[in-house]
Amino acid sequence: QLQLVESGGGLVQPGGSLRLSCAASGFTLERYAIGWFRQAPGKERGMVACISRSGVDINQSDSLKGRFTISRDDRKNTVYLQMNSLKPEDTGVYYCAARTTYCSRSLIDYPDWGQGTQVTVSS
Repeated sequence: QLQLVESGGGLVQPGGSLRLSCAASGFTLERYAIGWFRQAPGKERGMVACISRSGVDINQSDSLKGRFTISRDDRKNTVYLQMNSLKPEDTGVYYCAARTTYCSRSLIDYPDWGQGTQVTVSS
């Protein structure tokens, strides 16, 4: 059974950093494009970044470029989201999701999701 587990969330002060991990079990991650999404309180879930199977193609929200970096380590079956210079508006639940083809910004294109990890940016 395909399973995704997010970790690394927590409470951080503005300007701080976190690295989220999305660990896969039950399948080989290298065959999948992986997206990170977030859902802020009272808002819709939206894409933060996606990395293709090869790791060459990366789609990322324009507003987050320069602060967030997505990467993958297929040897560890894990995709990471490095988040720097965090702001209170980055608060939300962060999810990773997998699909077998190319990256997509649309949630409905991802059949497999993790349970999410909470990120809270506050002083």
